[in-house]
Amino acid sequence: MAGMTSSARPLLNRRLAEFGTTIFAEMSALAVRTGSINLGQGFPDTDGPDEVREAAVRALREGRGNQYPPGPGVPELRTAIAAHQERRYGLVHDPDTEVLVTAGATEAIAAALLALLEPGDEVIAFEPYYDSYAASIAMAGGTRVPVTLRPHEGGFRLDLDELRAAVTDRTRLLLVNTPHNPTGAVLTREELSAIAALAVERDLLVVTDEVYEHLVFDDAEHLPLATFPGMRERTLTIGSAGKTFSFTGWKVGWVTATPELVGAVRAVKQFLTYVASGPFQYAVAEALALPDSYFAALRADLLAKRDLLAAGLTEAGFQVFRPAGTYFITTDIRPLGEKDGFAFCRALPERAGVVAIPNAVFYDDREAGAPFVRFAFCKRQEVLQEAANRLRRL
Repeated sequence: MAGMTSSARPLLNRRLAEFGTTIFAEMSALAVRTGSINLGQGFPDTDGPDEVREAAVRALREGRGNQYPPGPGVPELRTAIAAHQERRYGLVHDPDTEVLVTAGATEAIAAALLALLEPGDEVIAFEPYYDSYAASIAMAGGTRVPVTLRPHEGGFRLDLDELRAAVTDRTRLLLVNTPHNPTGAVLTREELSAIAALAVERDLLVVTDEVYEHLVFDDAEHLPLATFPGMRERTLTIGSAGKTFSFTGWKVGWVTATPELVGAVRAVKQFLTYVASGPFQYAVAEALALPDSYFAALRADLLAKRDLLAAGLTEAGFQVFRPAGTYFITTDIRPLGEKDGFAFCRALPERAGVVAIPNAVFYDDREAGAPFVRFAFCKRQEVLQEAANRLRRL
């Protein structure tokens, strides 16, 4: 018969058999079908700064980036990334050999893991984790070893003893995310110092996802792991323009590291997208040079939105874990008499006209994540207020 294969072997590579359509696609489609407010997928509902958008238009019109840009990224952006790392954190990078532009942070994660792992290598990641982590580890043939962040004093905390116990002779790499999606935790100086000491002691590589670096609140402070003793030479840092400048569709990310680490990732990246986002790279170069007042205003705006949605969720009966960073709020649905996040999120559009994400998709241990549900607050205030009003129906 036409379309049939000659073998009973499944079409999808068995490493990826556990990964179906992402929960984000499912829940976003549900939002459209039901006309619900989508607080599931993490993208803003307004564009970023006008001057940054106009910089992209100008690049298009002037023919900058309309053809293949250089493989490592346009020089202007690589220079801007290096300047940003030095200005913000005192990290000095050579833009020619220690900076690589990628098709968003997602490609950076995939390329880094494909480059640095051999089949059978173990990767420790903090659970719950962004779903592309698990898929990228699987594609590289690695074995993921979760260390679970657990509720503690209104937030989520890392158990350092559990982390140390997870390291074996097969551990190749630590995959760190701070500020942390989906819990909103921001690792403290003490926690990062302990992670750094462990990496040095056990000679581990570290890939650190810092895409929410500018989205920290209250007394939290983002501290790049590469700034800690012994970490500059073993850490590959991932950043992104999408979360900081609210242009998630442009897909401009980057990695910074030693020439050896960047070279390894570039060797893989050239056979994935090769290059991407040409004109947008020039615009992001200008965005990274925006004054400190832009970043302060971004934080203040998101802080107000966090507090608005957190208050609404609390009034609706959720237990709210107030995030120290990112633009997500994790909640516990058990005070509402619920315990299954999947069932709750699939019914929520009909019950309240709001879409959220079940945190269990970010866990290997689905039971550990079952009662937690994530809401995004990177939306207009009037949208968040309406969502809060609707959730009170619960």
